[in-house]
Amino acid sequence: MKLEVLGSGGAVTTPRPACDCRVCVEARDRGLPYSRTGPSFFLHGPDVLFDTPEESKAQLNRSGIPRVAACFYSHWHPDHVMGRRIFESLHADWRQWPHRALGRSTIYLPQQVAVDFRERLAGWEHLAFMAERGWIEVVELRDGQSVSLGGVQIAPFRVAEDYVYAFLLAERGKRALLAPDELVGWDPPKHARGVDLAILPMGICEFDPLTGERRIDADHPVLRFEASFPETLTIVERLGAARTVLAHIEELDGLSHDDLRELGRRYGVEFAFDTMVLDI
Repeated sequence: MKLEVLGSGGAVTTPRPACDCRVCVEARDRGLPYSRTGPSFFLHGPDVLFDTPEESKAQLNRSGIPRVAACFYSHWHPDHVMGRRIFESLHADWRQWPHRALGRSTIYLPQQVAVDFRERLAGWEHLAFMAERGWIEVVELRDGQSVSLGGVQIAPFRVAEDYVYAFLLAERGKRALLAPDELVGWDPPKHARGVDLAILPMGICEFDPLTGERRIDADHPVLRFEASFPETLTIVERLGAARTVLAHIEELDGLSHDDLRELGRRYGVEFAFDTMVLDI
């Protein structure tokens, strides 16, 4: 299995528009790996995309990806879905008459994601529009249902926030866990432990992990519904993966690529960057 991190950022990417903090200035000056686009991953071989942030088109072009056979969505949040027009970019040619699609991608929606797409951000209407034109096929998955694509078994399952899904990938005895976001309160189930690779969201920094300085007010409600970085480290320990990579890195936490490398050395984890390729 070969997984590529197309986008290692979170809801607020790096550099943030109009921001002149040291992290954003450095990202503009130096580019990769200091800059970060929205959360997305690609499984090479079966050519499977996970989530479509606004930068999806640029991400696919940057990595030279020639085909997207399928896409799985982890949940409905804007930073994970608002680039779904990528399938029109891939498959539409409005100059032809009669109209015909240049290709088609299969969109897999886990059970609750399908429900939420019908209620949030006009997701279902947009997918129906693209399906009608032949650019995509939408497949709804029941909880517990998995899909085999190109020899890789892909099994979505709910985390503690039950509108959010992680994915267990398995091929020839190797296993990878991809959890794109939202791990607050999550205790990894037995079937997800001991994987060869775990990709998890970093979690937010209530305190600066290098200096100990408080970054988020103790009364801020976000601390109730977002996992913190220390909580993520507890999950990492419970998972016991052979290799752990942390992604969904928020510009708001004020940590540069070099800061994160130092954190990785301290805690025995790696931090993702855009175009990072992970072979399993």
